[in-house]
Amino acid sequence: MRRKSDARTIAPLGMVHGRFQPFHNGHLEYLLAAAQRCERLLVGITNPDLSRTLPEPADPKRHLPEANPFTYTERLLMIEGSVDESGVEVPVHVIPFPISSPELWPSYVPAGTVHLVRVFSDWGAAKLARLREQGFEVAVLDEGAAKDVSGEDVRRALRSGGTWEYLVPPAVADVIHSLPAQRARDLGLAV
Repeated sequence: MRRKSDARTIAPLGMVHGRFQPFHNGHLEYLLAAAQRCERLLVGITNPDLSRTLPEPADPKRHLPEANPFTYTERLLMIEGSVDESGVEVPVHVIPFPISSPELWPSYVPAGTVHLVRVFSDWGAAKLARLREQGFEVAVLDEGAAKDVSGEDVRRALRSGGTWEYLVPPAVADVIHSLPAQRARDLGLAV
């Protein structure tokens, strides 16, 4: 379904990005807010290839294997399922976005794309600065808001056997519950 431009639309093509480890309700809110600001939305999965994931001084744990348990494809399925359930009104395309390799960004992100970001941490501020340094237009969504849920919260609950389903869209729970038993054990998930 294609939504007509309105006064809040700022770009024909917008982009959000994150590790989405896993995609949770806060990520869905971010995606939906961004979709209101553009005619077409790219969702960039950062750290798509762990062999290219580098340490980030502004977030020293983001490159660690335990912070990146889900594959690119598992995250893509989580996002696509969540988008399908959400009723978002613009076309959404999930792509890899190697956040640690700005020299590769032109191969993934078309010129003129507006990056729609949330800044909840030092890492968010560093990402904002990096995008601007590379010449991208950036709009900050929900400036001054606080993060309600984090991927770390969800991963902790998954590993401890705690309640986690309420923190993620139903499609994400479906993907996690459908993981083969050995894959779930390898990830240390108590699902």
